[in-house]
Amino acid sequence: MTYSLQNKMGGELNRLLPEDVPVHGWYRFILSFPPHLVRNYLERFGVQPGQCVLDPFCGTGTTLVECKKSGIASIGIEANPVVQFAATVKAHWGIDPDTLLKHAAGVAERAHEILSAEGIPDELFFEHGNFPANSFLRTLLPEQERLLITNSISPRPLHKVLTLLDVLEQSKEHSVYAHERLALAKQLVHSISNLKFGPEVGVGKIKPDAPVIATWLAGIKNIASDLHLVQSDKDISSRIYLSDARQIQTAIEPSSIDAVITSPPYPNEKDYTRTTRLESVVLGFMKDRGDLRTSKQNLLRSNTRGVYKNDEDVKWIADNRRVCDLADTIELQRIQLKKTSGFEKLYAQVVRLYFGGMARHLQQIQPLLKPGAYLAYVVGDQASYFQILIRTGEIIAEIAERLGYEVIGIDLFRSRFSTATQQLLREEVVVLRWK
Repeated sequence: MTYSLQNKMGGELNRLLPEDVPVHGWYRFILSFPPHLVRNYLERFGVQPGQCVLDPFCGTGTTLVECKKSGIASIGIEANPVVQFAATVKAHWGIDPDTLLKHAAGVAERAHEILSAEGIPDELFFEHGNFPANSFLRTLLPEQERLLITNSISPRPLHKVLTLLDVLEQSKEHSVYAHERLALAKQLVHSISNLKFGPEVGVGKIKPDAPVIATWLAGIKNIASDLHLVQSDKDISSRIYLSDARQIQTAIEPSSIDAVITSPPYPNEKDYTRTTRLESVVLGFMKDRGDLRTSKQNLLRSNTRGVYKNDEDVKWIADNRRVCDLADTIELQRIQLKKTSGFEKLYAQVVRLYFGGMARHLQQIQPLLKPGAYLAYVVGDQASYFQILIRTGEIIAEIAERLGYEVIGIDLFRSRFSTATQQLLREEVVVLRWK
């Protein structure tokens, strides 16, 4: 069955508006969906204070933050440890921003003293690139280094980051500790490292040195500014669990969820753990390949770098003719094009695992939903596998209907042009209702 874009609830989806800056600026991913989209569906679903919203693929917490701003309780599920950390901090507004600024100033002063004593000033420019000689620069452990993209960060900035982290660790019991670490995570990636972000994460211009403490303090000031804007006497619950959305092992009460608003990964070749690899390693969320493997195994299978021998999600769509035909078409195209790399051989399997994982997830959350609960899934079409079009939204809608959901409609969110296929790919919101 092919679903029309008519929506039974009526009304057109808002045009893409300028994104809110407060709160959401703390830590953002390129693929996150905008706050106004969450507000749109909170309103359309009639969600009110006293009710609860679930985001089972919560990322850094856009849905949770918007719920909190509206006085609505929320629960998030996220399988990537550093991302779950970011979401937890973003939804925690109960600290005093002035205390954060004061404490961070003290941390900065101590870190400056240590670096100055070592002859490593926290400055950006040195004449002709000649740096003071240092007898010692701290590094990561070899097993940590192996997790990183080569040249992700230069030695001197890394030394300064590790020094700052050590000073932060001395006051880890302080109420602002997590916010200070989150500020460093963001600046580490976007200002201190050599990383660049486009369709994929990679290494840009190598920076022999970069300011760390001053950059971190700028991030702290941004967080404090946001906290000043959202200070409230209301204690709105926002719980974020580190868990697999396909097998939620958390203390969520049955029949407690009034709505779901989320954006799961799309089936493509983006390894989402690479996007967060540097901060995951430097902040200690990943120490070796075992930690990386554990993190990947808890993720929805959306790319070939996350496929494992014992994966069983295929069985959830074994009788789904559309998914099986799509996977067979991709495999046939691979054979005809004589593509033989290990990754290319997994394209068809990723499609099966992805939609199988989504079916497993949609069944997993059913006991949590109240009768009549509405759900919104932001997904996108893809053509990453030999330019064969994957209508993600349509297929998820069909899977959901087989599982007992009512398909309200599929809203067009926005379109993007694919240079590979020379066509527009749709990003859509699949709107469901639990009957």
